[in-house]
Amino acid sequence: MQELKERILAEGQNLGNGILKIDSILNHQIDTGLIMRCGQEIAARFKSEGVNRVLTAEVSGIAPAFAVGLSLGVPVVYARKVKPVTMYGPVFLETAPSHTKGMDVNLLISAEFLPGNERILVLDDFLASGKTIRSLVRMVRSAKSTVVGIAAVVEKTFEGGRAMLEHYGVPIFALATITSMDDGKIIFSE
Repeated sequence: MQELKERILAEGQNLGNGILKIDSILNHQIDTGLIMRCGQEIAARFKSEGVNRVLTAEVSGIAPAFAVGLSLGVPVVYARKVKPVTMYGPVFLETAPSHTKGMDVNLLISAEFLPGNERILVLDDFLASGKTIRSLVRMVRSAKSTVVGIAAVVEKTFEGGRAMLEHYGVPIFALATITSMDDGKIIFSE
């Protein structure tokens, strides 16, 4: 998505070690118009997959997942990192490393919001190592539902996440694909 790439180049900061700061667009402040257009584009890619639900991880995945869910007319569920007192009964629990926090985080979803026999689109803000998305896919499979696609706003191919996820045999789509962040630069695929 050209508009997203232009905004990343104009406002994004390469902080080194593969960390891209896009806080003015998505990860702290949300450009609602841009995120809605991102959601519409992702929704258009997966419209024919019969998606029943969009699944993401809190917190930065929520805004683009909401935009996709709204465009598809389906609910959005997000994995929580801390179990609130209102979450009781069966839960799905996975752990995933957080690149920006430098530690493993828990991902929890109440079983009532991830029922079986549904067609789930898994979405996150970034596809980097693929480990967070892999944890979400495992939860979908534990719920006896089907992952019909994986989407990300930004993919960093040099971290190998796509290769880790390709064995699931579902479409993987990113709006902006970064192939290198060496020497302080941000290089996109063509």
